[in-house]
This record gives sequence, structure tokens and C-alpha cells, in this order.
Amino acid sequence: MTELLTVTGPATGDVLAELPAATAADVDTAVGRARKAQREWGATAPGERAAVLLRVAALIEAHAEELALTETRQCGKPIRLSREFDVPGTADNAAFFAGASRAMEGKAAAEYSADHTSAIRRDPVGVVGSIAPWNYPLQMAGWKLFPALATGNAVVIKPAEITPLTTLRLAELCAEAGLPDGVLTVLVGTGPVAGEALVSHPGIDMVSFTGSTAVGKRVAQLAAQAPKRVHLELGGKAPFVVFDDADLEAAMHGAVAGALINGGQDCTAATRAYVQRPLYDAFVDGVADLFGTVRMGDPEDPATDLGSLISRAQAERVHGFVSRAATAGARIVGGRAPEGAFHEPTLVVGAAQDAEIVRDEVFGPVLVVLPFDSDDDGLALANDTRYGLAASAWTRDVYRAGRASRELAAGCVWINDHIPIVSEMPHGGVKASGYGKDMSSYALEEYTSVKHVMSDNTGEARKSWHRTVFAGG
Repeated sequence: MTELLTVTGPATGDVLAELPAATAADVDTAVGRARKAQREWGATAPGERAAVLLRVAALIEAHAEELALTETRQCGKPIRLSREFDVPGTADNAAFFAGASRAMEGKAAAEYSADHTSAIRRDPVGVVGSIAPWNYPLQMAGWKLFPALATGNAVVIKPAEITPLTTLRLAELCAEAGLPDGVLTVLVGTGPVAGEALVSHPGIDMVSFTGSTAVGKRVAQLAAQAPKRVHLELGGKAPFVVFDDADLEAAMHGAVAGALINGGQDCTAATRAYVQRPLYDAFVDGVADLFGTVRMGDPEDPATDLGSLISRAQAERVHGFVSRAATAGARIVGGRAPEGAFHEPTLVVGAAQDAEIVRDEVFGPVLVVLPFDSDDDGLALANDTRYGLAASAWTRDVYRAGRASRELAAGCVWINDHIPIVSEMPHGGVKASGYGKDMSSYALEEYTSVKHVMSDNTGEARKSWHRTVFAGG
């Protein structure tokens, strides 16, 4: 009997869908279809692939409200975030890669050897196995699909089994836009079954995974058996460094927005605020006051700022971090026991640098605030983490800003802001936050193989270099 996976709205507990769980046999079938379809899709001219992606972008915009409501219901995120960030960002990403696919860069064809002409090709990798997370199901699917499709690859994607609905709808829109059958397949299944079968399948040429660092290690281990190319976007513990010359009001508002986006379920969310002592007390008081104005409630209400977390279990997990921090001596502002999957904004003050809540990814609406004295101390504390996905620095001093941008060990550093992303710029981390880039033209490098083609220009049977191997003949 086929196992059914139930998709439940975390804010309401309503059952949204029941879907058959993909098996290893389903993975094998999907990969076989993808390998056949990729040959023709990979040979399609970039302009034709771009036309399909432009139609995808237009269809996303045409179905924006439907996609936003579905995303909010399956994730519990506020409808404003879905309408104004997730859906338009996904449409823009599709449109960007439509253009980028027609303008890939490479070294000029030339005679780098006197008797030969060299040229560089960027060929599709082949069939990509993608695994997307539950926090931004639509956007993360787009980040993986659009650069892969733009460069002529086929994709078998496994969304998180608890949030597959917008990925399935996106696949339908891709088919409506003219994407050939078999080039994109969505498999709804669990990580241990469908996920591991996908990563391990010999017909998969590349794996792209977004999720926790622990699971990312498992993915890399499985993929290494082939070996095959791996792209990983993993966890984060982003520092938010406020120097004593910063615009305090801007920093406080930036901290609230950066910490609470998507309920804090964001690998780039501001989680560790390091504030230079002259501003520390005012920052703590100001952020606490702002947290108190955040409207938590029905995610479908446009007035709601903070919806539910992804599940009751996640809310309880977050509260466990907060409770243990309090037991260890930290002062907690907010942080009451969760109601269902809802968890109120929480400020943690006075935790030690080596505390669990400072070191580990909480993935909830929790901001830890710690003081620092010198600039050296602030940057050192910010970098004192195994993660390196994102960071921000707040200062009016151009030299401080320049130093922070150089020294903060992260794939993205914001100055006087935290969170904004654009399709033209890359997203990806260092250290335990993974490797490889999403978005931007740099993502095209992830999904293409560089091939050197070298052609003889002389027509001579015996080349001058032959004498280094044999003298006669």
C-alpha cells in the first residue's frame, strides 16, 4: 500500500493535502526520464530556453495571489511576506536567468599556443538532483531550478515533504510555459527514502541541497561515493555588529526586521547582535520595546507581522533553547511558552559567548544581544562561529564599514541593513554554511561544466612538440 504524506497548515492544523510518498523506484523512473529529456533540452538554443523561463516568470506573476496564499497556508508565514517577497522574488529570479542564459561569459577564443586555437565551452552538467527546504519552498525551488534549466540541465527536485505544494504548482506552470516533458520532475518524499535515493542515484550528475549543516554533511558523504558535483547552502548564525557611531534607530529597526523575518526561520536571519558598549543599553531597551509592538496572529491577515513557525515541534524546540538560556543565567524578554506553533519575539540578554543559544542555530524569532568594547573585539566575536553565511555591520564610518566588509567571514556582508537580496548578486556561504552560489551569474558556473576545445591550425602530420616524445618517423 502506498504511503501517504499529509501536508498540514501549521497555523490552523488544517489538512491541506495528502500525497503519495515517492519511493526509490519513483526516483529511478524520474531520473531515467530526465536523462532522456536532457539531451534535447541541452541542445536547445539559449534563446529558446530563455523564452520558456520568461513565460514562467509571467505565469508566476499571473498566479501570484494563488501562490502567496498556498505558501502562507503551508508554512504559516505572514501573507505580506509571501505577497511582497517570496512570490515576486521568484518571478524576478526566473526573468533574470532567462536573460543570463543568453550572456554567459568565458575566456576569448584565441591562439594561446602558436599552432592551435583554443576555445571554452560551458556545457550542461546533465541531470541535477535538488533538495529544497521548508522555510522558503517557492523561492528555494526557483533558486535551484532556474539556473539549472537556463543552462540546459534537467532537474529532479524533492521539496520538503511538509511544504511541497508551491513547488508542485511551479512545476505545472513550467509545463504550461513550454518546458518539455521530463526536464523537470517533482518528487514528494521523505529524506531517508526519496532524498537519499536521489543523492545516491548513478544517473544524477550533480546534487544541490539547501538545509541544515548536519544533513548537508550526509548529502556530501553520499554524493562523494560517485563522486559527483555538490552544491550546499547550509545553516547560519548571522552576526549583527553595531558600532558606537551607528544610527541607533536604524540599527534597532534593522535588528527587529532581520531577526523576525519568516519567524526567524531563515539561515541569514540576524541572530547574534554585538553592540558596542556606549549603545548597548539603549539598543537592548529599544529592541525590546519594538518587539512588543510586533503583531502575532493569523498569517492570512495582512495586519499580521509574525505568523506561526513551521510546526508545534519547532516552536517547542525554539522554546527549549530559550528556557535553557534562562536556566544558565540569561535575561529573557518575551519567550513565553508557545501556543501551538506560535512563538512570540524573544530577546536574550546576558548569555555567554560559548552558550548554546549563541553557538547553535535556533531557527526561531530569537535575538541574542551581547556587548563588546573595541572594534577588534566586536569583529572577533562576530567571527567566533562555525557558520559563515551572512553578517551585517552598522556604522557611519566608511573605514569601519570597509574593515567590516573585509574581515567578517561570511558569504554576504550587509552595511547598515540586514537581509535584502537581489537576483543579480550571489548568495552562498563559507565554513559550515556550505559552498557554491545561488542567484546571479555565478550560479551559472555551478550548473555548467567548463570544457577546453583545442584545434590544430597547421594541418601538419608531425607537430613540433612530437620530438619531445620520439625523434624518428
